[in-house]
Amino acid sequence: MAEKSNLFEYNEDSVKTLDWKEHIRLRPGMYIGKLGDGSSPDDGIYVLLKEVIDNCIDEHTMGYGKQVDINLDQKTVTIRDYGRGIPLGKVVDVVSKINTGAKYDSKAFQKSVGLNGVGTKAVNALSSYFKVTAYREGKEKTAEFNKGVLTKEYKETKTDEPNGTMVSFIPDDTVFKNFHYLHEYMDNQFWNYCYLNAGLVINFNGKKYVSKNGLLDLLQRRTNEDELRYPIIHLKGEDIEVAITHNNDYGEEIFSFVNGQYTTQGGTHQQAFREAFVKVIRDFYKKDYEASDIRQSIVAAVSVRVVEPVFESQTKTKLGSLNVEEGGATMKNFVNDFLAKELDNYLHKNPTAADSLKKRIEQSERERKELAGIKKLANERAKKANLHNKKLRDCRYHYNDEPTGKDKDAILEKQKESTIFITEGDSASGSITKARDVERQAVFSLRGKPLNCFGLTKKVVYENEEFNLLQHALNIEEGIEGLRYNNIVIATDADVDGMHIRLLLMTFFLQFFPDLVKNGHVYILETPLFRVRNKQETHYCYDETEKQAAVKKLGNKPEITRFKGLGEISPDEFARFIGADMRKQPVMVMQDTHIQQILEYYMGKNTPERQDFIIKNLKVELDLADEVHSAN
Repeated sequence: MAEKSNLFEYNEDSVKTLDWKEHIRLRPGMYIGKLGDGSSPDDGIYVLLKEVIDNCIDEHTMGYGKQVDINLDQKTVTIRDYGRGIPLGKVVDVVSKINTGAKYDSKAFQKSVGLNGVGTKAVNALSSYFKVTAYREGKEKTAEFNKGVLTKEYKETKTDEPNGTMVSFIPDDTVFKNFHYLHEYMDNQFWNYCYLNAGLVINFNGKKYVSKNGLLDLLQRRTNEDELRYPIIHLKGEDIEVAITHNNDYGEEIFSFVNGQYTTQGGTHQQAFREAFVKVIRDFYKKDYEASDIRQSIVAAVSVRVVEPVFESQTKTKLGSLNVEEGGATMKNFVNDFLAKELDNYLHKNPTAADSLKKRIEQSERERKELAGIKKLANERAKKANLHNKKLRDCRYHYNDEPTGKDKDAILEKQKESTIFITEGDSASGSITKARDVERQAVFSLRGKPLNCFGLTKKVVYENEEFNLLQHALNIEEGIEGLRYNNIVIATDADVDGMHIRLLLMTFFLQFFPDLVKNGHVYILETPLFRVRNKQETHYCYDETEKQAAVKKLGNKPEITRFKGLGEISPDEFARFIGADMRKQPVMVMQDTHIQQILEYYMGKNTPERQDFIIKNLKVELDLADEVHSAN
């Protein structure tokens, strides 16, 4: 037997012990999920923000402090609550000693979000600057840190400040590269905190967030009253609150929360709600409707409060608890018992709403049956089209595969980064295919411009070959639960045709699969417009400002190339733009945006409002052009 190499010899020197901050910085994904640059709502910089605010919310939930002040100044975040304040003698320990905190004592924090004593330590370790000040009974105590290392500890002093805690931090840009905060994501984050904590006031950079009616306010903000099939049903009980309605959109939109925490990936409470809602509806109407017909077009929110919740990761985006409390009812029975009583009572007392709900379900039933034959033929065509050879260059790791083995965490991380680029034309798709990371990046090649599907029924998804193959590539025919890629990136040329293709694809997703957009899966790829170089350096510039800065830096008349299309960018160059530093802009639907209205405006047939907008803005452009011409 050949002698094994001693290159990776395993001995006492191989065993290392990391302190808390070293481990967090070495494996940040274990604590805050993916890092990202701020273009996705679950990127690490928003998790840092959440970890600090969660502590403020826990104080509010326990009855201390009705206001949280948040300020963002460039990249510095400052958060001030008016709770009890960290005990002054423990200020340093609470933010810098792992497994240290008050939340192990369930009497102090009975139904808290953060129970592991990790949250603010992760923020501290992953910040280039971290400062904490506790105000308590007329005294204050401050400590400052750099990447988790204590740099200055101040003595206790007297203060006139009310009780509470203030934390300031700057995310470390060596960890979060090229990061930026998107106010739209922060806006949603703050509203959700207020919906789950009626009466809580959040002040952010001069804007006030407050909700009086909890989840009812959430659904009113997320829906257009004119498109609802019946008024929002709002039910509250001990440790549970739900709001339910149906509209005319495709898919399901269910928001779920635990102890004030938005569980973006659902969990046992969301599944319990989905199953319980179906059961109650079947029992009420005494008809065995298909579950998909009952939940088609539902818009709902469910919030529960649980003693010592169990989450599937430190980022707390998916609940794993099977019971509401130790020794108590199962989550499934708890939610079912509540809906069986309260929703059943509501439907009996509100026959008009009950009749409207029944009509919505029966409409979904008819549409499903009408599509059945078309879907069968479309699936056969997709198989004959040999999707995985001709249209799709797949990747190895997929978003919803169940990882197994000792490398489970590493596989999960790759799944979060799983991406499909949707591009047009052989040259562009060829360049991306050669440059991509085959483990986590797939490419889907369009043929020509997609159909403008606004106002059409879902029948067109199966009758149109491009749409049919695209939904099969994404595996979303039965909903987004089976979505194969976490990131869907539209990669088109930065010209008029490319912009038009973007619009048509966004219309397709918003019209038939709005959940993809609402859940932050759809992006637009940014690629450089210019390459500026001399013999020593090369700069890729994404706009005119960056180009001018590069020209100024290089001097001596550098070579400037204007990329007219993705096909002009070589695979070697493309690898730079779809790797770790990839720039992508999220396609976002804000909480007060109504999809059908916005599609009608942009994609409807010559709407008067759009005509007026074009005419007015065209006049402004012409006036500006005249001014520039006169000045020259």
